[in-house]
Amino acid sequence: MKAGIIGGTGRMGRLFVPVFEKAGYEVLVSGRKTALTSADIARQCDLVIVSVPIRETVKVIGEIAPLMKPGQLLCDFTSLKVEPVKAMLESGADVIGLHPMFGPTVRSISRQTIILCPARAGKERVDALVALFEAQGAICTIATPEEHDRIVAVVQGLTHFVTLCMAETVRRLGMDIRATQAFTSPVYQIELSLMGRLLSQDPALYADILQQNPAVPEVLAACRSSAADLSAIIEAKDAEQFCRFFKENSRNLGSYCDEGQKTTDALIECMVNK
Repeated sequence: MKAGIIGGTGRMGRLFVPVFEKAGYEVLVSGRKTALTSADIARQCDLVIVSVPIRETVKVIGEIAPLMKPGQLLCDFTSLKVEPVKAMLESGADVIGLHPMFGPTVRSISRQTIILCPARAGKERVDALVALFEAQGAICTIATPEEHDRIVAVVQGLTHFVTLCMAETVRRLGMDIRATQAFTSPVYQIELSLMGRLLSQDPALYADILQQNPAVPEVLAACRSSAADLSAIIEAKDAEQFCRFFKENSRNLGSYCDEGQKTTDALIECMVNK
């Protein structure tokens, strides 16, 4: 069996080469500087994965879709699913959209989440791909492309938006990051680490995640509205309304309040003892 990763010379592609090799595949990769082309991958491989930047994904899929035949499996690694899956369905191959919910800096896929969006694939084929990932410790979630994009607009879109807003706020206030560390709390240190992690990476990736997902504008509108409501409560010095706002959100999170406390306690303990 042959697996081919288009864009496989990139960091995410390189991460998954040993994943498929361990599963018994001969893995071929193509990239901008390889002799092997995307067309070669599409013609030769049983499993083809497109692993290129979000804004290039549909274009690349469109180039190889006419070359894909029944019996092959076409996938992608994009952070969005509706448009890439729609483009992949123009091929003759089986189609499963994939989204690894982690970056290429992880050491392995063990204990990492991978979303699968089966669009044209039998249960046996889906189960086989799930088994391949789970055999190496990954956690698999099945979703429709529409469900994926809607939820990821919160999981990634809202998260990245809030982190960028915090960084921009600190910058606008003219605060010296090094000076704030002398006053740091464990929670601030975690937030500062999240800002640093995001801002050390490729801005084009985050631009695409926030700008290309059609579900993101609704999420950001809700975020702006929430911020405006909370700001009004704080400016009014209305302690009763603040407690009501706080408790409504506490009830909404439910048991995850306690889980979040335990998780952050563990993170803080690691930070203190590193």
